[in-house]
Amino acid sequence: MVKENDLNRELVEYENMEKQLEVLLIQKHQHQIQMNEIKHALEELKKSKGEVYRSVGSVLLHTTKEAAEADLKERDELVEIKLNSITKQEEKLRAIVMDAQKKLQEKMKEYGKGGGV
Repeated sequence: MVKENDLNRELVEYENMEKQLEVLLIQKHQHQIQMNEIKHALEELKKSKGEVYRSVGSVLLHTTKEAAEADLKERDELVEIKLNSITKQEEKLRAIVMDAQKKLQEKMKEYGKGGGV
């Protein structure tokens, strides 16, 4: 027998998990954008023949091409690590959400058939 309070609590938990998944997807998208920007910067850096500057906050600083490339590669590695971590979290949470969704649907059917109190 499914109680309305239990059903409401599980529905709120499910909605919270969906929000967590949405936040993860937004973070993943932001990291993918960062990664694309870094790769584009590396490509442009390879083409450059003149002086190289890098942005530090709102200031541009003169640097060597090698130092700029090393900095971009390091940032790329960090973003890739974060992206892999977020992807693993997303996969786990997505499986949990799908399982919770199935259980909720079953309980809602049971509640709808008069099983609720």
